[in-house]
Amino acid sequence: MAQVITVLGGSGFVGRHVVQRLAKTGAQVRLGVRNIELAKRLKPLGDVGQIVPMTVDVARGTGLAAAMAGADVVINLVGILAPGGSNKSFQAVQAEGAQRAAEAAKAAGVPRFIQMSALGADADSESEYAQTKAAGEAAVLALYPDAAIFRPSIIFGPDDGFFNKFAAMARTAPALPLIGGGATRFQPIFVGDVADAIVKAVADPSVRGIYEIGGPKAYSFKQLMQFTLTASHLSALLLPVPFPVAAFIGLFVGMLPGAPITLDQVKLLKVDNLPSGKFPGLNDLGIAGATVEAIMPAYLARFQPGGRFGSLHGA
Repeated sequence: MAQVITVLGGSGFVGRHVVQRLAKTGAQVRLGVRNIELAKRLKPLGDVGQIVPMTVDVARGTGLAAAMAGADVVINLVGILAPGGSNKSFQAVQAEGAQRAAEAAKAAGVPRFIQMSALGADADSESEYAQTKAAGEAAVLALYPDAAIFRPSIIFGPDDGFFNKFAAMARTAPALPLIGGGATRFQPIFVGDVADAIVKAVADPSVRGIYEIGGPKAYSFKQLMQFTLTASHLSALLLPVPFPVAAFIGLFVGMLPGAPITLDQVKLLKVDNLPSGKFPGLNDLGIAGATVEAIMPAYLARFQPGGRFGSLHGA
């Protein structure tokens, strides 16, 4: 019989790619999401009845029992980049939410659990985001010692919230901020490679423990901003912003919905976002990884003046 796989947060950026790949394996996929209407658009990725959206909220603990019943694997992709109220705090979503998901899976007798974390997850971090990612890992491993935990660097792809955000800013703003001078280093990973890693863990129970996954190359934040401008054919000043100034801005701007920067994100930027080398990575999963240069220009071209084909009109 086909596997039954519950994907919590399956309608998100990474989730959509994971669901598409799982559907190709013939698995029955349950999408545990807060907004079931948004998840319905993923149903055409599989056969009729193969992808089933279900209302689940890990922060409140609602809908988990039904989503777990009879499942062979649970994949928890739920996470947030900024808090938004008591039921959408880092603690409620990434620490307590992961624990609730693991407890519900264990109670339902689910044999396999896969958890999405993040590079920099650390109980001793200044950042609450990183602290709660680490707490979520610990809660899962306490119940599932054989769980697979993935810690990706910045994830990029057509719908990402990083390169697209800065390209959109560059269309209207005269400058892009280089927090801390732009020296922080990252190892961006393509969303398709993250999804491949997760699907490999579904198929291979020997994939267990923590994996720190980044792409083939490391870049400074400044290099990523320069590349964003080049790929989108835009011009903007790259303005260094010292950490204390950025923290002051983030403290107040971060309270606004959709804030471009928060105080917690400034804290994250003080530490390089690179694999530590203490854990296996993408190569250990047999995945070579796509580079930023190979993928990003194709989807940032839409930001260039005149649209994707603007350069042709100007020729």
